[in-house]
Amino acid sequence: MARKTGKKAAAQGSRTPKGYRPSAAELADAPRRARRILAVLKKTHPDATIALRFRDPLELLVATILSAQCTDVRVNLVTRQLFAKYRRAADYAAVDVRELEADIKSTGFFRHKAKNIQSACRDIDRKFAGRVPDTMEELTTLAGVGRKTANVILGNAYGVPGVVTDTHVIRLSRLMALSAHADPVKLEHDLMELIPPKDWTQFSHLMIFHGRRICQARQPACPDCPVRPHCGYGRQAGT
Repeated sequence: MARKTGKKAAAQGSRTPKGYRPSAAELADAPRRARRILAVLKKTHPDATIALRFRDPLELLVATILSAQCTDVRVNLVTRQLFAKYRRAADYAAVDVRELEADIKSTGFFRHKAKNIQSACRDIDRKFAGRVPDTMEELTTLAGVGRKTANVILGNAYGVPGVVTDTHVIRLSRLMALSAHADPVKLEHDLMELIPPKDWTQFSHLMIFHGRRICQARQPACPDCPVRPHCGYGRQAGT
């Protein structure tokens, strides 16, 4: 009984943001606060960048597909050998899918990922002359590529700015009262209105770093967070 009580007390003391919703007044003030949040995040995380290791758009495409429900650390371990074995889209397209599954098995959901990688690479090889396309419209025709993955590729491989609405970006944007939307596409458009286009890609990296280092899902470190004065949940947690 004492053990359960201890767990309950710890949970109550964690001040998790469950149930928090941005108010209308906070959302109306989002444009002003977004500029300040961006400035603070740049100062706090000057090293923020993509964690996936890649040398070209094809490698980034494959790594991003593998990163679903898998840590970047694990993906980088797997792709170290994978990228030495498969150099072109045609290589992924030609291999027996069971062999590709074995190569990526430790990333989880390997059958689904292998199917998407092979299908995407067949289209890249046949429809795009072996080159990963560089537009949102063309990228999202590939298997396993939605707007999030497309923005990762465009922003980090081609230098075309885009907001990547991963789980950290969605969670932190709502906590910071920058948007009320949990839908990735709606949130993407909200953030595009708030953040200067030149900063779209970097803003995503900054939010991801902040979510991993400070504003963690289980227990945001609000007392130590430099964004707190401009954050909807942070200001509420301090009252």
